[in-house]
Amino acid sequence: MSNTERTFIAIKPDGVQRGLASEDLVKQHYIDLKAMPFYGGLCSFMHSGPVVAMIWEGLNVVKNGRLMLGETNPADSKPGSIRGDFCITLGRNIIHGSDSLDSANKEIALWFKPEEIVEYKSCQHGFLYE
Repeated sequence: MSNTERTFIAIKPDGVQRGLASEDLVKQHYIDLKAMPFYGGLCSFMHSGPVVAMIWEGLNVVKNGRLMLGETNPADSKPGSIRGDFCITLGRNIIHGSDSLDSANKEIALWFKPEEIVEYKSCQHGFLYE
C-alpha cells in the first residue's frame, strides 16, 4: 500500500485475558518515562497480566488510531472512543497507541521480529483507497 503508515496498538491487561509481556519488554517500552514517579507502578501493572500487541496499517493510521482510542486520560475522551466508553481512571485506560510515526516504528521493532510481520493486500483495498 503506497502512502500508508503503520502504528503499534496494545490492549493492556485490564482489556484482555491471554498472553504475557515480559518485564524487560515492558521496561524497554516505557523507558522514556523512567524518571516519572509512576514508572515502577506502570511497569508492574503492564507485567501483571496479558497484553495483545498489534500492528495496524492504513492511511493516517497513527492519528486515526489515536482518535479511536481516545485521550490518554479517559476523562478527556469523547464518547464513542474506547477510553471514553470503557475507562474511568488514567492508570487503567485499557489500551495503548503510538503517539507518532517515530514512536510506532520503535514500538513495532521492540514488540515484533521482522519475520512476524506479514505483508498482504486486503481484497477491500480498492474500495477503501484511491
